[in-house]
Amino acid sequence: MQQDILINWSPQETRVAVVENGSVQELHVERTLERGLVGNVYLGKVARVLPGMQSAFVDIGLERAAFLHVADVWTRQPEGEPPQVARSSQPPVPIERQVFEGQTLMVQVIKDPIGTKGARLSTQISIAGRLLVFLPQDDHIGISQKIPPEQREALRARLLQLSGGEGGFILRTNGEDATDPELAEDIAYLRKTWARIRDAATRLPPASLLHQDLNLLQRVLRDLVGEGTQTIRLDSREQFEHLLAFGREFMPSAAEKLQHYKGERPIFDLFSIDEEIARALGRRVDLKSGGYLIVDQTEALTTVDVNTGAFVGARNFDETIFRTNLEAAGAIARQLRLRNLGGIVIVDFIDMVREDHREAVLAEFRKQLARDRVKTMAGGFSQLGLVEMTRKRTRESLAHMLCEPCEACQGKGIVKTARSVCYDILREILREARQFNPREFRVVAGPRVVELFLDEESQHLAGLSDFIGKPISLQSESAMGQEQYDIVLL
Repeated sequence: MQQDILINWSPQETRVAVVENGSVQELHVERTLERGLVGNVYLGKVARVLPGMQSAFVDIGLERAAFLHVADVWTRQPEGEPPQVARSSQPPVPIERQVFEGQTLMVQVIKDPIGTKGARLSTQISIAGRLLVFLPQDDHIGISQKIPPEQREALRARLLQLSGGEGGFILRTNGEDATDPELAEDIAYLRKTWARIRDAATRLPPASLLHQDLNLLQRVLRDLVGEGTQTIRLDSREQFEHLLAFGREFMPSAAEKLQHYKGERPIFDLFSIDEEIARALGRRVDLKSGGYLIVDQTEALTTVDVNTGAFVGARNFDETIFRTNLEAAGAIARQLRLRNLGGIVIVDFIDMVREDHREAVLAEFRKQLARDRVKTMAGGFSQLGLVEMTRKRTRESLAHMLCEPCEACQGKGIVKTARSVCYDILREILREARQFNPREFRVVAGPRVVELFLDEESQHLAGLSDFIGKPISLQSESAMGQEQYDIVLL
């Protein structure tokens, strides 16, 4: 599949779209102010050791000191064992015997600062490449657990031969089908990166940044470029030159595909990508046949419902359902990539009577999922006719990154009707009248609620006023949401 990568850069935000045959397949967004620290390597200085907590505070040049727990202090393991920082089978050496105040340590951030807590650190350095993870302090060769066991030994032998036994490597899931030249290129990039980190550690003072994890522009070359990539077009001359220099040093084959976009139209207008982003934030996805999907993302899982809509093109109803489900299989896989939906996904295809139709739809769905660079796994149809699948979470979904919960509905997606709010207010006034004895009750509410009180609900409001023996006045406040109201005691 031929693909083009379009990059829109601005000082505050970088946006990347992967386009295949004129259709947007993936969207990636990185904001300058929200970029995390995970993966960054620092030359830290131990500020304080706390034996009681088996931890230490390390100054790495941030506003707050970072936190290093004894479980994250790297120790060399016996030959042949996988690298790790602290094994559960035996207690770790006490932290006061491993680090001391004023000591200079090379550390890596494994968790971003949250609230009042500083970043969490590890002394085991790992550098991620496109296909491999480099562990310069170890000599272990590991293979991702998601790669079938019968393939691991052969892959381990290949990797050992290519690496020459210098340093440890872990083969990532997406490196399962990589060729020897691809693996060799990744090994060269990782070793060159480590050499630059060590050189910086000898030149820079403590509390200095030695290595920053790749930004989105650089990760495009590392993670998104493949054999099918035709061009990588970037609309900033300055960033194009920086990325070209980076690519020529570390990823020459990817750098050859870089182009500076000089067109007058914004680069994302070429394929209506801004409109695609707007559609990717909505619940409804229309299919070309007239059917549609409803996508609902919750904290626990994502549900996708397939509907025939206006599609009546096939000769009979069974055929209509089959054609809609077939088209939906490809659309769902694309929406998962586009929205970057991870975790558990439940798909409710339209019920099909024929077994061969169900098998064909499931085969098409798995075929489309196989195009995803993120690990996916799909089961068969359940007794209720649902397809359960999982997709690995790699970053926040597009909706979580670009949106926030609505202030009016608090993220529910719905608000009470104006009539329901009226009845809530009547009950609240009755409750207040039993506890207090004001001269008057004043209701401050949104325009629709006040309008209903003046019209259809005026009789109920007057009846309550007579019952409690107090006047009730109304005040419309346009800034209030439909569910918001105040009852003022005068």
